[in-house]
Amino acid sequence: MASINIVCIGKLKEKYWKEAQAEYVKRLGAFCRINIEEKKEAALPKNASAAQIDKAAKSESEELNTASRGYMIALSPEGERMTSQQFAQLIKKRAQIGDMSFLIGGSHGLSNAIKAKADKVLSFSDMTMPHQLFRVVLLEQVYRAFMIGAGRVYHK
Repeated sequence: MASINIVCIGKLKEKYWKEAQAEYVKRLGAFCRINIEEKKEAALPKNASAAQIDKAAKSESEELNTASRGYMIALSPEGERMTSQQFAQLIKKRAQIGDMSFLIGGSHGLSNAIKAKADKVLSFSDMTMPHQLFRVVLLEQVYRAFMIGAGRVYHK
């Protein structure tokens, strides 16, 4: 059974995000081992300069890289777009080969270096969404991908 690692900057704070995450982790247990690793957000002053923001994004991305295992998927707005069926094909193929990690950056995104190192850069939307919400959306889409791969009707 392959492992899927969600490596992210920041913690879930609200109870409802934690409960949603727990529900999808439980559901995914039928298909894979799932590991969620939260990394600390880099501290920035209130009026951070572009250089300070860039340094923080690089530092956070290195933390994500260190915790990543297997096929690395960086999640970033400029990444490739996929339908749920295409995503399901990717998950099915990669799960047969071995572990994979999804990298969720902090509020300033991922560094260019980590995106260049990733096996795939994937985008879910041009819209900005809170990282806590995005983590739940990612878990739901991974679950949906396994359900599609299993021929179940959940995805409709």
